[in-house]
Amino acid sequence: MSRFSDRSFIKNAIYNIDRTMQLDPAAHSKWEVFWLYPHIKAIGIHRIAHWFWKRNHTFIARWLSNRARHWTGIEIHPGAQIGRGLMIDHGMGVVIGETAIIGDDCQLYHGVTLGGTGAQHVKRHPTLEDSVYIGCGAKCLGNITLKRGCRIGANAVVLKNVPENATAVGIPARIIEKK
Repeated sequence: MSRFSDRSFIKNAIYNIDRTMQLDPAAHSKWEVFWLYPHIKAIGIHRIAHWFWKRNHTFIARWLSNRARHWTGIEIHPGAQIGRGLMIDHGMGVVIGETAIIGDDCQLYHGVTLGGTGAQHVKRHPTLEDSVYIGCGAKCLGNITLKRGCRIGANAVVLKNVPENATAVGIPARIIEKK
């Protein structure tokens, strides 16, 4: 995830395009996804910005992430760690904070915030394990963990850890189902 090479960059991009084709019934071709889906651009630029961030080239990293936000409406801090297969459906208004960690094959909808609490330079953003689904407008705040396979309902405000394969909804979020 943190190693940058042309091979892994291209493999990750192809995997994200294929995953988008599987998840989005409105996607008609891989070329359409590559050229027109904002999350593909945002994640690709993030991977480059993250490479610079890890090497303490923070200005260029922040500049790249700012360009991506301007271009796509998706704001991903260059310090965030993102696994492969992240799908951000519609994308507009998504914010992913500096210390957020996102596992493989997660799915976010528009308006999702993975936000921090506090101004300290510590882990202050959520960790999403693999296969987490977050509905539109949900806010996940603080150094919490959303365990593998959990689902967060639209507009939920999540302030505590969510167990594996559980569903959380409401303000503040509460567990309504656990498989």
